[in-house]
Amino acid sequence: MRRVDEAIREVLGEAVPKRLPHIIDRVGAIVESPKFFPASTARQNLVLLAAGIGAPRQRVDEVLEATHLRDRGRDRYSGFSLGMKQRLAIAATLLKDSDLLIFDEPTNGLDPAGIREVRDTMSALGAQGKTVLVSSHILAEVEQVADTVSIIGHGSLLAEGRVGDLLGGAGVAQVRVGVASPDRAAEVLQADGFSLTRDGAHLVVGTEDPSAVTRALAGHGLYVAELVPVRPDLESAFLALTADQGLGSDADRAAGRGTSGGAA
Repeated sequence: MRRVDEAIREVLGEAVPKRLPHIIDRVGAIVESPKFFPASTARQNLVLLAAGIGAPRQRVDEVLEATHLRDRGRDRYSGFSLGMKQRLAIAATLLKDSDLLIFDEPTNGLDPAGIREVRDTMSALGAQGKTVLVSSHILAEVEQVADTVSIIGHGSLLAEGRVGDLLGGAGVAQVRVGVASPDRAAEVLQADGFSLTRDGAHLVVGTEDPSAVTRALAGHGLYVAELVPVRPDLESAFLALTADQGLGSDADRAAGRGTSGGAA
């Protein structure tokens, strides 16, 4: 298992931290909450930022377009929703036309509409060929937008790879079973060697062969009303990776990366 600071040797093909000054202008980042002048419009805020970093003024219109804020450019920042504020922060990082964008908890505190806005913006940036690195505790959100994922716990890199590959190793296949007598069904299945857990009135059964579950129950006069495969997710993958390490949820973190032309 590698420490994260040991795993990162290069950024944009340059050794770090030695060559960091040579690539810093190609990197944009949003860390914590974005800060803008509340009484100024989105455009005015971006014009000031562009002047401060030496970006050409025409970049303001380009980044407003890229983040779907062109029609709101003359609106004051104080009237923006949380999702729009976060999109404006993304627009600010694009002023210098960065190749690598780093977003730390970009959907933290947003309502469902705001989360959707930011997610769509990140996906669009990936489709434009940007590399988007998203750090988040919300593993379900990372799963929706990332091409590749690194899972980190207590500062150590636990796993990395394409999302599908990590999900494929998330554990034994499971099915969610609905049956009229779940207590009796649980007794029958456990007696036949199946591992299971209760999920309300349903049973979650570990098996590679769902038909074996129906056969076992039918043999005792118990007939399945619902049999649904349980799709593995990043949370399951994380729990499987950390089961023997005692890592609590406060340490959970996943970083999703976009590959060339991919999503965030």
